[in-house]
Amino acid sequence: MSANYKAELVGVFGQPIAENPTGVMQEAAFAAAGLNWRYINFEVPPDKLGTAMLALDALGMRGINLTIPHKVDVLQYLDDLSPAAKAIGAVNTVRNEGGCKTGENTDGKGFLRGVRRDAGMDPAGKFVTVLGAGGAARAIAAELLMAGVADLLVVNRSPDRGQAMVKDLREATGGPIRFSAWKGTYRVPAGRHLFVNATSIGLYPDVEAAPNIDLTTASPAMLVADAVFNPPETRLLRMARARGLPTLDGLSMLVYQGVIAFELWTGQTPDEDVMKAALRNALGVT
Repeated sequence: MSANYKAELVGVFGQPIAENPTGVMQEAAFAAAGLNWRYINFEVPPDKLGTAMLALDALGMRGINLTIPHKVDVLQYLDDLSPAAKAIGAVNTVRNEGGCKTGENTDGKGFLRGVRRDAGMDPAGKFVTVLGAGGAARAIAAELLMAGVADLLVVNRSPDRGQAMVKDLREATGGPIRFSAWKGTYRVPAGRHLFVNATSIGLYPDVEAAPNIDLTTASPAMLVADAVFNPPETRLLRMARARGLPTLDGLSMLVYQGVIAFELWTGQTPDEDVMKAALRNALGVT
């Protein structure tokens, strides 16, 4: 039998891209599965995205991740979209099968899988508050609505942006979503089952920052989840634990969105523990 030295290629397009750690966990998963695959971080400026997408076919790449600033602009270069990607209006993962490029958004799916597996919560029928109205908030909110939450309240400082997100997702999903303006200190009301920080507040290097919220009125079993993954131990999560509230860190969402991308590209199930360990090691988390 002749040797096969051909590696399958995937990666991520973005700018800036040097500090994106996704490749560390993907390559660890490829190695653990015995797959000769490589994951490359590609620095792609906005005016070169179209050329870069052509490279998927020219190089026979199996897929690509998209990060800032390409998640919306990439839509024009795709052949099909998943229902979630259509609802969110953004793509972070592309599967390339014989030149047919299908866009998916795994951010919200990764968050949802973390809530179910790591926090043990089924979002169906739950009352949820999502802080923020950016890309992460849209992805998380869309998946929560499709998972059957009873009420989803979006809280954001910019009313225009928050109301636009609510309108888009209500039209796309028909789900029970509404908006509340964030002015001063936001008091989390009783009766909520899940509170999600989907803003970048607390992200490195501003690690001592936390959303201006009051948790004293929150229900005692409310799960507090943070989409910020660097650092995983955010000030918000420390505040929540000080009040005895259960928490879920952003590493959960990052790992599971990578797991889903691995499954889309390879058709196989990765070793999630290997991916988690690789990512924690890359971020210096014990």
